[in-house]
Amino acid sequence: MSEPAAVPGIPKPLPLEEAQRRLFALADPMPREHVDMTGAIGRYLAEPLAARRTQPAADLSAMDGYAVTEGDLAGPWTIVGESAAGHPYTGAIRPGEAVRMSTGALLPADAAGVILQEDLVREDSALRLRGTAPDPHDRHVRRCGLDFATGKVVMPQGLLIGPAQIALALSAGHTHLPVARRPLVAVIDSGDELAIDPTACPVHQIPASNGAMLEAMIAGLAIRSERIGPVPDRIDALIDAFEQAAHADVIVTSGGASVGDHDLIRPALAKWGASLDFWRIAIKPGKPLLVATRQRSNRRQIILGLPGNPVSSLVTGYHFLLPLLRALLGAANPLPLDIATTLEGTLPATGPRREFVRGLWDGLNVRPMPVQDSGALVSLAASNVLIDRAAHAPAATTGEAVRVYLLHNGGIA
Repeated sequence: MSEPAAVPGIPKPLPLEEAQRRLFALADPMPREHVDMTGAIGRYLAEPLAARRTQPAADLSAMDGYAVTEGDLAGPWTIVGESAAGHPYTGAIRPGEAVRMSTGALLPADAAGVILQEDLVREDSALRLRGTAPDPHDRHVRRCGLDFATGKVVMPQGLLIGPAQIALALSAGHTHLPVARRPLVAVIDSGDELAIDPTACPVHQIPASNGAMLEAMIAGLAIRSERIGPVPDRIDALIDAFEQAAHADVIVTSGGASVGDHDLIRPALAKWGASLDFWRIAIKPGKPLLVATRQRSNRRQIILGLPGNPVSSLVTGYHFLLPLLRALLGAANPLPLDIATTLEGTLPATGPRREFVRGLWDGLNVRPMPVQDSGALVSLAASNVLIDRAAHAPAATTGEAVRVYLLHNGGIA
């Protein structure tokens, strides 16, 4: 099956990667700010971070044991003191002497290394080997600068800041980190068919769930968000909604982006003063996605028009909204990563568009969901991956290799 002939006024759908590149090219970097460690969690480092101190700042014991001098491995020794973490032994050490060491304690002056306590027998202040001489004792020492030295770049720009990065930054002498300002995202639901109250929903309407779904999708990012709508299918109502969101860095709409008589997002954006950059993507589900911009006094505002079907909205949000926000936040790699796995079940041949099939992955194999309709929420909620299927791919069966994207949408993912 081939792509239908072009229709006048309707552009040919863009490949996914080309559309993502064009979207990223529109994203003006967010202004930088310096925040404390609590405020930095979940954000991306805005510039390379160099160490302001050396770690360890001196030679330390890596194990519990006894420090001795160079070449003094036979013993016996006399114990002359103790060095504990935070409480160093202040004297020097001579051949025939040993200092009791705790893990992380400062190595005494003139000590060459540490013999493990399990290799020794202690009787009061006397110390001797339990058996033969141990392995080289200097391997139980963390040398000065083993982890990093002053001036060394310890974290690159664009790195996601989590617990380990907080520990490293503090150890490197930093109390604040440079990050991008949190972007504001306005999420707009549109459509006459949407009911705001799911407990009072007549048969000709459906509960307005896409906006809540999209807001939940981006909640894990370091962003601010607000909801608008549902907005009725009228040009003036949509323009009013866009005006409410005029202060946002990103506007994301759900519904009204296709070619029907009631799909009014594009003409409303045009009347509001936004410029369409591209429309229609060669993926299934999610073909009607549109991207527009509007110039403000200080920066460019990006508008993402997502399809109204919930699965289409989630798939396009996953491949466009989330990466866009990561890019605005300064992520070095804003795109989602796919992983290789094995198919359990069957997949039909695909058509002219790249397809993203809902599936359940158990860590070894992935099983496609039996219902793939773009409005089916039960199969969406039961899925934890999207199976990536190339355009014009042949049918696939159990045991074949496939690639999947983790949805982080419940289940084990």
